[in-house]
Amino acid sequence: MENSKTFKDLGIEQKYIERLALNGVTEPTLVQMQAIPEILGGTPLLFQSETGTGKTFAYLLPLLQNVEKIENPKKEVKIVVISPTIELASQIKNQVKVVTDSKTALFVGGAPIKRQIEVLKEKPLVVVGGPARLLELYHLKKLKIDGCVAVVLDEVDRLLSKELKDETLEFVCAMKKDIQLIAASATITKTTQKILQSTRIKQNGTTESDLKTLFLPPEDVLRKRITHLALFSETRNKIDTLRKLLLAENCGKALVFTSKLDQVANIVSKLKFKNIECAALTAKTEKTERKATIDRFRSGKIKILVTSDLVARGMDIPDITHVIQMDMPSDDDFFVHRAGRTARMGKTGINIVIGDAYEMRKYAAIEKKLKLVVYPRMLYKGKLIDPNILSEEEPAEKL
Repeated sequence: MENSKTFKDLGIEQKYIERLALNGVTEPTLVQMQAIPEILGGTPLLFQSETGTGKTFAYLLPLLQNVEKIENPKKEVKIVVISPTIELASQIKNQVKVVTDSKTALFVGGAPIKRQIEVLKEKPLVVVGGPARLLELYHLKKLKIDGCVAVVLDEVDRLLSKELKDETLEFVCAMKKDIQLIAASATITKTTQKILQSTRIKQNGTTESDLKTLFLPPEDVLRKRITHLALFSETRNKIDTLRKLLLAENCGKALVFTSKLDQVANIVSKLKFKNIECAALTAKTEKTERKATIDRFRSGKIKILVTSDLVARGMDIPDITHVIQMDMPSDDDFFVHRAGRTARMGKTGINIVIGDAYEMRKYAAIEKKLKLVVYPRMLYKGKLIDPNILSEEEPAEKL
């Protein structure tokens, strides 16, 4: 049976297997079983797999093994991983460090470029960063990519969005034609496929693309491992509803999303005023503070993190028990990425939308589109309950 395969069966060497085991990873996921042999064999690969299924190790393990077994390798950058967000880039760097001691460098905007240039002089094997900063370092002739053997586009659909597409493609096209291109995401559109295929044709000067596409069968994480709840609230009462919800639910870790950037600080301020310890994270949060906040949330020192959609894509923070959406995002993909921050790597989780009448209609539409089952809930006597169990003689309290 395919699911009984081990990392050894996939061709991964013992030293990596031992490092994985020290971090609690002992069995490959489905995406790892499918992608690792392809990447080990040098195949350029575009693959899609749901959030929380282990995509990062699916490409890191085979790429690192391939470059680290080169005899007497020249000290130069061999692998470049491009990420759409600082948080995801930092997370990828940390996952590289899980399985190897080879030097890895992080290059993102918002950090002093002079310091990053100094880091490049230390000859990192792996470089992780955002497309704009990587391209800037390349144009400054500080990032040498002639010896690079692989480039990875993590969350490729976001990297090929209007905001990041030009920098991403310019950097990829600057690389040598036989570069092994790896692209991965939880959601891949036909447009993304078309752009990457045409990029490979242009790069290689051929009439056909050598990029293989791998779509993993859905594991139905959204339907099978996440419980979806709907909690009605008028807009003006939402923060108070959130407060009551947090008191009613025993959250291990709760990630609270809002589409409105200016609401993040407002939510945190009002929760703290009611003695509910939490932290804020937005695109405007200073880099060192962002890292410190995520580290505190990751370690469990803070249990409630309020954020914009900044961390909806790609962030893998263990043991998030609850995702709470204070509104419905404009893009359905963002709903999927938000909800996918819980129930990762085989665990279960709860996704709760706090919405007004309009947002409940949008939620119902997504329920139908994604074939979810959404359970209505209400707050009653300090508990989150199914409204259907209330007797007619005992009406619910008004929020």
